[in-house]
Amino acid sequence: MTVTTGEVAREGLPPDAMRRLGQLEAGKGKRPLFTSDLSVNEFLLVKEAGFTPRGLVLGSSIYHIGLQQRSWSKNEEVTALTQAMYTARELAMSRMEEEAGLLSSDGIVGVRLDINFYEWGSHVAEFLAIGTAVSAEDGTSYRNDAGKPFTSDLSGQDFWTLVQAGYVPLGLVMGTCVYHVAHQGLASKASQIGQNKEMPHFTQAFYEARELAMERMQTEAEELGAEGIVGVQLVEKSHFWGSHVIEFLAIGTAVRPLRSDHVIEKPQMILSLDR
Repeated sequence: MTVTTGEVAREGLPPDAMRRLGQLEAGKGKRPLFTSDLSVNEFLLVKEAGFTPRGLVLGSSIYHIGLQQRSWSKNEEVTALTQAMYTARELAMSRMEEEAGLLSSDGIVGVRLDINFYEWGSHVAEFLAIGTAVSAEDGTSYRNDAGKPFTSDLSGQDFWTLVQAGYVPLGLVMGTCVYHVAHQGLASKASQIGQNKEMPHFTQAFYEARELAMERMQTEAEELGAEGIVGVQLVEKSHFWGSHVIEFLAIGTAVRPLRSDHVIEKPQMILSLDR
């Protein structure tokens, strides 16, 4: 999906963030420190894949989500809400990428996108992007064609498997659609009492909303020059809008081969001794 409202304008990182990131750099007689939300197993597998964690990076945007009129009896996308959800996530993602850039990182693994609602109002939410910035140990640049660190929501184990197979993440791609599902009239409700019967207008609404989200995610992957998208998740939430307005979010990691002659190792059978 293309952002059209002033685009994602970076306002710069707060001084505390700059100071925290500066503490992770090596100094005179000082080894570089890293922070990470990777588990021990994930940390070791990322290292085995040839990458060094540089630091925990995050981006935040507290965003007011407005309202839009919709027809009580019509299936339709609520475009103003779609735009708000997309723009707020992009703001958080861009600030996380900016932190990774200050650490001279090649990418960010284990990315999480969270939404938090606080007591000051149901229409105000914090959009948070967080992950572990990593750099290639051999000095190779793994940044994408846009010159940005790659982003990925893959676990450390999946990241290791991907790199071992000769692939590299390009970016976390997503598509969103906030959709109003039409209400049923009294006559329709009465006609369904005691019957097993498909509800076609609900089916059509969910089908169309998911397709819009999927299509927008695929468009983002194409713009990155990806070969495919792995780990796709389809998430549906009503947030605070009520049962008939739902956000459909499609999200996954866009990937491409590192080289044309890569060879995928054959899987090996492991016999578990657990009882």
